Amino acid sequence: MDFALNDIQQMLQDSAAKFIQSDYGFEKRQHFVGSELGFNPKNWSLFADLGWLALPFSESYGGLEGSIIDLMVLQTELGKGLITEPYFANVILAGNVIQRHGSEEQKMDLLGSLIAGELKLALAAQETASLSELTNISTKAEKQRSSYQLNGFKPVVLGAVSANKIIVLARTSGEFGNSEGLSLLLVNPDQQGVSLNKYVTNDGNQAADITFKDVCIPFSEVVGIADTAFEAVRKVYNDAIVAISAEAVGVMEKLLSATVEYCKVRKQFDQPIGNFQVLQHRMADMFMECEQAKSMLYYAAIAVDSDDNADKAVSLLKIKIGAAGTAVGQSAVQLHGGMGVSDELDVGHYFKRISMINVLFGSYDDHLNQLVKQYQT
Repeated sequence: MDFALNDIQQMLQDSAAKFIQSDYGFEKRQHFVGSELGFNPKNWSLFADLGWLALPFSESYGGLEGSIIDLMVLQTELGKGLITEPYFANVILAGNVIQRHGSEEQKMDLLGSLIAGELKLALAAQETASLSELTNISTKAEKQRSSYQLNGFKPVVLGAVSANKIIVLARTSGEFGNSEGLSLLLVNPDQQGVSLNKYVTNDGNQAADITFKDVCIPFSEVVGIADTAFEAVRKVYNDAIVAISAEAVGVMEKLLSATVEYCKVRKQFDQPIGNFQVLQHRMADMFMECEQAKSMLYYAAIAVDSDDNADKAVSLLKIKIGAAGTAVGQSAVQLHGGMGVSDELDVGHYFKRISMINVLFGSYDDHLNQLVKQYQT
């Protein structure tokens, strides 16, 4: 099979690499992390101008009809830049779920504004229990006369700090653990009964824990058809795992190249430490982990694009990314010595990001357990 990039994908890769190199140095990135929003709004406008916000959406709503393969290419480059802009939260999570499950009117309204960079969305779907099983949703929306009454708690909602609207996955009917009875609701973060506990995550991004207490949601704010959101969210999660794993591959490649360069210039006993065979072996192991992770990423992206054994493929991918990311990250930090964990050097920040990716959308153990259950049945 030919894994070479087509002309469009090559242009996408080149534009992202050029942006990272010229406009997103490590010092600038650290300045953005320390700001109130945690990112540069000018960069968000640039993402819209470059067409990145439009990439995966249908032409009917102003998009570019890009595939999960195209997103994979972009995410790999953005991973190398360690960007803090909420691209993943807005486009790959929230925007994707609107496209997959929203009504035609909602798609036209919300996606058009998102693509233009005017609207920011966040998806509040996962809960602690749902990391191992998507249907384990405790947040409930009880049907009233003309609205739903929403109660529950959503931890670590990515992009919530800057979001104009939050899309909440809640149970509107059925029993805990059932795939039927799950709905998506549009919530204004300033609405009465909505409480956001905002914070900076370990990798420098921003997130929020959100509590909903007797929040009134009109029927008109239900995304798509009530009680039928499971399948759309499942597919969004599969897309998200491929996209965030592509970012992880970019992070690993950056860690490898930084480590190789450091070992060429760091000297011990009057020679570069890269001359020592034991360190050469460590770097060779890092290279192999990167290549194996990349191969698994391609496999999963193809499976998700065709929806052929996609659930199994993304679990295999998450397991490989978890193992490879840990191995590459730890080796990079160790070979840099004490500098590897200093805030002044980017290596430690890349390691924090790969560690965060390893726990998003289920850890190594969560996905390994899911595979075991699949084979047992």
